[in-house]
Amino acid sequence: MARISIISAVALFCLLNARAPDPRVRAAIEASRHIHQIQDGLDGSFYCPMDPDVRSIRPGTCSRCGMTLVEGVPDIVEYPLDLTMEPPVPRATELTRLTFGIIDPRTRGPVRRFEIVHEKLYHLFVVSQDLSFFLHAHPERQPDQDFHLDVRFPQPGMYRVLSDFYPSGSTPQLITNTVIVPGPGVSQETASIHADMAPKQTENSRVELEVVPERVVARQRVSLFFQITPDQGLEPYLGAWGHMLAASSDLIDMVHYHPLSAVDARGNSNKKLQFDIAFSRAGVHRVWMQFQRLGIVNTVAFNVPVDEPPQ
Repeated sequence: MARISIISAVALFCLLNARAPDPRVRAAIEASRHIHQIQDGLDGSFYCPMDPDVRSIRPGTCSRCGMTLVEGVPDIVEYPLDLTMEPPVPRATELTRLTFGIIDPRTRGPVRRFEIVHEKLYHLFVVSQDLSFFLHAHPERQPDQDFHLDVRFPQPGMYRVLSDFYPSGSTPQLITNTVIVPGPGVSQETASIHADMAPKQTENSRVELEVVPERVVARQRVSLFFQITPDQGLEPYLGAWGHMLAASSDLIDMVHYHPLSAVDARGNSNKKLQFDIAFSRAGVHRVWMQFQRLGIVNTVAFNVPVDEPPQ
């Protein structure tokens, strides 16, 4: 029985560390196909590396995230990430230093140049196995060229770490790693969550979620509208009106999104933020959305049920 448990644990670790194709890489490929279709032979098709569906026939900046549009589609290359920890075996509630080394797959040396995306070189998300712990942070680059972040894991268990960065001259990267914090209560169980679309009270706001269409189906595009009240004091946060992380309950699928639009409800600072997403699998998915109001970063979470497509 013990041997079976060990084998199961190894299998789970391998599954969680398997590199899934970067959703933005897939989007870039689809965008490149669509560009050539809609431009019909025109030279100079430009697209946004962060939001590949934003396209133009001339140079400029992305209307959604403000990044400089790129001409054509660069080679799709995935970058290895070396995550180390100090201490090597993290302990719950104690400080752990995470070090992220990005390797250029062509030269096998460290990456020296990165693009600033939403005011930062590196975005990082950490989520606990039971989905109770959520962290959006920004590792700082050190003289040794690696990125460092100090974290206190609140309890033993498995944590998923999503790195979001953009090597210059390549494509944006989304890379997941798994960290195991040993101790009592560690298990292989996936979080059991139920649909929860009720309005939420955050640090200094109230947020309602509207989903269009109302029935969410796997692999089909859906719009998530977050209505924020009160109607004054909303401010850009890290170069956008909001940031969203969507994750499957088993934390295998994790994607970082920015809003497609931010609509003034009555001509003032009341905002309805729209995020478009296609959930990859059926099941209940958790979405965390962050925004800033009156200098305070608010974090809200909803559980969105996703059905299988009809046969």
